[in-house]
Amino acid sequence: MSAPIEIFRLAALPSVLPFCSAARVGDTVHVSGQIGHLPGELKLVPGGLEPEARQALTYMKEALASAGASLDRVVKCTVYFADMADFMAFNRIYAEFFGAHQPARSGVAVAGLALGARIEIDCVAVL
Repeated sequence: MSAPIEIFRLAALPSVLPFCSAARVGDTVHVSGQIGHLPGELKLVPGGLEPEARQALTYMKEALASAGASLDRVVKCTVYFADMADFMAFNRIYAEFFGAHQPARSGVAVAGLALGARIEIDCVAVL
């Protein structure tokens, strides 16, 4: 028998988007890619990389919490960069959220992200 899948959707996720914020199956939580959009809107927070990254990481933290996990339970993150020149600046913000906990991570340059975002981040956590 397979484990049931539980779906979690943050109120900040625009209702027109056809996906959830996180899915929990067994003792794993998979968080959808998060960008720095305004709550409930298809518009980025103003100010560029730093506010976008902080908002995306905040959404990731909230999605984890909704599924019963937390940042210290993250085992893998993938960060999608619109411009790899943002790599070091993003690392500083990322470290503020994760502290001494350092999950496995990949950073990938992409041709474009939703809404013209600078970064998008997803993760997998264990309960």
